[in-house]
Amino acid sequence: MSGIVVHLPQGSGGLADGEPHVPAVTLRLGPGERARFGRGSSTVPVELRLADAAISRLAGEITVTADHWQLSNHSTSHSYLVENPEGAGEYLRVPPRRLGAPIPFEFSRVVLPTRRDTTVSFQVFAPDHVYLDPQHTGGPAESRTVTAYSLDETAAYFLVLVALCEPWLRDSSPVAVPTTPQVVERLRGHAVGGRLTPRAVSSHIDYLAEEKLRTGVPTADEAGKGARRNGKREAVVTVALRFGIVREEHLALLPARTAEPAARGR
Repeated sequence: MSGIVVHLPQGSGGLADGEPHVPAVTLRLGPGERARFGRGSSTVPVELRLADAAISRLAGEITVTADHWQLSNHSTSHSYLVENPEGAGEYLRVPPRRLGAPIPFEFSRVVLPTRRDTTVSFQVFAPDHVYLDPQHTGGPAESRTVTAYSLDETAAYFLVLVALCEPWLRDSSPVAVPTTPQVVERLRGHAVGGRLTPRAVSSHIDYLAEEKLRTGVPTADEAGKGARRNGKREAVVTVALRFGIVREEHLALLPARTAEPAARGR
């Protein structure tokens, strides 16, 4: 694993008395690097500031290793939860004073308790979970072949990718790549994908383009927001189809298509 992405969404870091919501923060950490989180102070610096009186100045620490990341809980009284947002309620509980708890999820939400009506949380993405090549036949570790693009076919982001590629797999010359609203509509009725909002679909497309498929999408200086979004969708579809990441058999992951309306008489 080459690293992780830690993201504190706008407003998710809590609300300190007399202060505005904590702004969004995104950190990229490589193997051996650490990020501390907590309320922080002038004498206790933290990379992720969580503004709530129930959270310690130094609440915990994230450490990246060669093949996973670890969570240390510095609280003496509170457990932290690490949720798998795509695991149908799957989670780990990290008890007080636990150091270096290994976290296996590709997507994680770290949740800390507060005295308010809502919890405080941040997200951790481990985009480089490595999978053996499907044709792997064993042998020494140094001789094993791993996949160039490590995608989890059970994840919601892969479902979004299949929906984006569907027109090309069913018709070799589609007019345009599906838009975000069209992907949301296509996944309606799916047990997992049916709960995705347009914002969630856009986040999955960003994740595919920037972390999983590494498409080199345009920067803010090269194109406007709309053009960047179109460029990301087209780029992930191109990579997925050219390298056979998404194939016809993956269409079975999508909900059954509604019947086409009957053609009108001529």
